[in-house]
Amino acid sequence: MAQDTAKKVSIKPLGNRVLVQRVEEKETTKGGLFLPDSAKQKQETAKVIAIGSGSKTKDGKDIPIPVAVGDTILMDKYAGQEVTLDDEDYIIVRADDIIAIVK
Repeated sequence: MAQDTAKKVSIKPLGNRVLVQRVEEKETTKGGLFLPDSAKQKQETAKVIAIGSGSKTKDGKDIPIPVAVGDTILMDKYAGQEVTLDDEDYIIVRADDIIAIVK
């Protein structure tokens, strides 16, 4: 669907895992104050970069991943495994750790 809007990365998540990249927090507050990196909170908002093939039930039926490449999602705060590839930071999360799709 939105495959062409996402970055091309040389990593493909397996099974029910999703590769995401955090959406950067704004550098200033609403009042115009500059926020240093140490004052920023980790965002739970991320953009889907790549998805795995999904998982299967005990009967062998496919359980698709409910997000698509390019979606913006909310995920559990401490979910996933952080990885760095080509000087870019990503997180590999399980589909179950995705809370919502942001529209």
